[in-house]
Amino acid sequence: MCGIVGIAGTEPVNTRIYDALTVLQHRGQDAAGIATTAGSRIFLRKGNGLVKDVFRTRHMRELTGTVGIGHVRYPTAGTASSHEAQPLYVNSPYGIALGHNGNLTNAEEVQKELFDLDRRHLNTRSDSEILLNVFAHELGKQAIDELRSEHIFKAIEGVHRRCKGAYAAVAMIPGFGLIAFRDEYGIRPLCFGFRETESGREFMAASESVALQSAGFRFEANVQPGEAVLFDSRNRSIHSKVLGQPRPHSPCLFEFVYLARPDSIVDGISVYKSRLRMGDSLARNILRHRPEHGIDVVIPVPDTSRTAALQVAYHLGVKLREGFIKNRYIGRTFIMPGQAVRKKSVRQKLNPISLEFKDKHVLLVDDSIVRGTTCSEIIRMARDAGAKTVSFASAAPPVRYPNVYGIDMPAAPELIAHSRTVEEIQDAIGADWLIYQELDDLIASARDGNPEITEYEDSVFSGRYITGDVDTHYLAALQASRNDEKKLEQDEDLTDGG
Repeated sequence: MCGIVGIAGTEPVNTRIYDALTVLQHRGQDAAGIATTAGSRIFLRKGNGLVKDVFRTRHMRELTGTVGIGHVRYPTAGTASSHEAQPLYVNSPYGIALGHNGNLTNAEEVQKELFDLDRRHLNTRSDSEILLNVFAHELGKQAIDELRSEHIFKAIEGVHRRCKGAYAAVAMIPGFGLIAFRDEYGIRPLCFGFRETESGREFMAASESVALQSAGFRFEANVQPGEAVLFDSRNRSIHSKVLGQPRPHSPCLFEFVYLARPDSIVDGISVYKSRLRMGDSLARNILRHRPEHGIDVVIPVPDTSRTAALQVAYHLGVKLREGFIKNRYIGRTFIMPGQAVRKKSVRQKLNPISLEFKDKHVLLVDDSIVRGTTCSEIIRMARDAGAKTVSFASAAPPVRYPNVYGIDMPAAPELIAHSRTVEEIQDAIGADWLIYQELDDLIASARDGNPEITEYEDSVFSGRYITGDVDTHYLAALQASRNDEKKLEQDEDLTDGG
């Protein structure tokens, strides 16, 4: 999960890309970067940290030009200190900068091809660099007198042919313009829009519609699965084409559960309304199992679950109360590296209001349960605050399988629901009662917003990987690279310079 943005404007874009990245900060807190172009040059600034920490006034002054792209990174390959911030850049052909959200499932195979056949050297562990080099090679092997849209389309067709998995990307080429493209299944989100100015039309692409809205752009459409949308800054024209093999549109279901902002529209679906529907169906499930529930108060775990909790409380006929105050200077614990850091950050991030817990039968509602770190600590905090009983409801089904399409779900054994029954999970997190959302209800909560989408990427819940190239050997290798112990070793290697 990362956030990407690109703007082709009629005036400098540096501050507008900065502002858009702050709107998308929830999609990645590890690193940030901006690349702009003026004339034939590309200007680049990137580094580890939040957007506000990476850029200073002197950096913004150097990011000149009316075309640019930006990226906030959440690592799914490498580690949090891997210095693989984006955008990435290659100088041939033409000079290309690219930002990528997603994960390639055949990265190892393509990396070998790039070296053995294409003679291209890769300098990082990032699959985004693989994607960039495939695009660059496919563009460079064409006979081109003047770069035109058909050359870009042919290169992206080559990307679809060679790269498997999930990718939403923005790229820019000096003297040409801005490119936005998406994998054949449309797993990771990407949309675009326009703004009319006295000097002409401006174009913007971003991971979520809220970034367009905040920048004053009118939402036009989602980039369709397999589609490439090009904005030629030479004549301010737009070109689009669906490339590759026709596949069922299968957006990531976890975007609606947790990743996207509630004020975004993702693939025609209001994230906010989908979460309201999650609350409706979760409440029905609670009443089906416990019609005489005995709950005194529903308390959401800030912030993502608040919308679903609102509906749960309404249908149960009990009060909704804010029982936890959130420290907004602590990042999202789900995407923090290392179990010890995550556990410590829960207590730093949330503080209970004791009077909302004391002598009450409490139902805590959260968006999902991944490792179990957060909910275990929160349940303990609720008991320490005086709750009589603490029940726990998850607006998502049990997360039992790792994600291979751009979300750093941990190795399978680190998922608390892996190989456990609901009763065993209940005991492990210390709840008096635990209930999950049903998968069919979760899918319906998204589908009701856009009936044209009939399939969703739901592998973390179902174990079904839609690209069809993920087997037990792949998952075993993924587990070896993603467990917390391995990541700690990688961090220490980088810190020690070894």
